[in-house]
Amino acid sequence: MELSLICVRQIAVMFLLVALGFLCGKIKLLDKETNSKLSGFVLEVVNPVLIFMSYQQDFNIDLLFGLALSVGLGFVSYGMMILLLAFLYRKDRSDEGRVEQFAAVYSNCAFMGIPLINGLFGAEGVFYLTGYVTVFNIMVWTHGVISFGGKEQKTSLKKVLTSPAIIATILGLVTFLLRPLLSGIPFPAFVNAAVGVIFSAAEHVGGMNTPLAMLCAGVTISQTVIGEYIGNPRIYRAAFLRLIVCPVLFWLVFRWFPIPHMVFMVVIAAAGCPAAATGTMFAIRYKKCPEMAAVIFAVTTLLSAGTLPLMVILGSL
Repeated sequence: MELSLICVRQIAVMFLLVALGFLCGKIKLLDKETNSKLSGFVLEVVNPVLIFMSYQQDFNIDLLFGLALSVGLGFVSYGMMILLLAFLYRKDRSDEGRVEQFAAVYSNCAFMGIPLINGLFGAEGVFYLTGYVTVFNIMVWTHGVISFGGKEQKTSLKKVLTSPAIIATILGLVTFLLRPLLSGIPFPAFVNAAVGVIFSAAEHVGGMNTPLAMLCAGVTISQTVIGEYIGNPRIYRAAFLRLIVCPVLFWLVFRWFPIPHMVFMVVIAAAGCPAAATGTMFAIRYKKCPEMAAVIFAVTTLLSAGTLPLMVILGSL
């Protein structure tokens, strides 16, 4: 019951934020051009800051092991889905197919996953989740960009690997690993104060990630004739792949391995989250059916109220 309440609460918060974006779009407070710029701001500034701040934890060797395991499982989980979808969509090169595949592979593992895992396992579980979220960001800014941008993006892979999100991931991991060394250095009081102010500001910036991402999705939905998409079988195929196939496939493969229970539960919960809001923002940027991406995001979020608790229960069997 507690798990269901956590899921329902997060979904309710998301839909209220999306509704605000929908209203702003309908009254023309935010137009299509502004929404595009806002989504770029989220992807290039807010999201990288959030990634960096997720690593600002006290160093612990057991945490490091669990984090590394979470990262490894994350790469395998995404790899399995990418290969499966490459086979299923091998003849589909349409923009709709790209949107559908992205939604099926990438979950809203941070916003949905963090409060869910915090309610189940506390701060330690959330820290392990950052490993999976790190893999999400690496994959989104490499495979995701290439899949959305098309063949021309393959020539700019170096640019993708030096994107703000990937740089933030590297810097965050380095600061986590160096924390024992840095904590033993007696820095002057003004340096500690300055770092505290910077980190406080960064926390505020990172905190904008969820509301702004939901706002962008809401504005996009406001510009969509939902009736044209709600009966589209692609929407429900993406939802089935995202909410059922991905977590069940992970469970079937890894339930036989001696993986610590908490790490296993964290990853299966993250794998079972609804479609990532990043998909809508990428669709806006690359002009690849953003309306369809927004509808998939909304539908999978709504359906996850029933599927996500079931997937977590499955993982505990």
